[in-house]
Amino acid sequence: MDFAAAMPLATTLGVTIHEGSKERVAGKLLVRPEICTAGGIVHGGAIMAFADCLGAVGAFLTLPEGANGTTTIESKTNFLGAGPVGSTLIGEAAPVKIGKRLSVWQTRIRTEEGAEVALVTQTQMVL
Repeated sequence: MDFAAAMPLATTLGVTIHEGSKERVAGKLLVRPEICTAGGIVHGGAIMAFADCLGAVGAFLTLPEGANGTTTIESKTNFLGAGPVGSTLIGEAAPVKIGKRLSVWQTRIRTEEGAEVALVTQTQMVL
């Protein structure tokens, strides 16, 4: 399944998801000028949206039987470094806790060279 294609924002941002399971979701985001802030650095909102896309896929994959979907109800981002224009960001989301009504996901975002960009923790509610 093409998870990114199911989310219009992911497509607009250019998010690609190359791995999706109940234990791990991984994707990439090319830092283009149109998703940057001053100085050619990826905008924090683009980083948060990238992480949210990955966490949402994980939450969807772990939905209990009979659930209709999931939605983010809380998200916290620690910005750790810059993502310069032209770089590719790698995101890896993993579950912290999967429950019947909520799941918590943590997403690490790095450059392809391994430099830390952000650590995002989000809570997804089961619908």
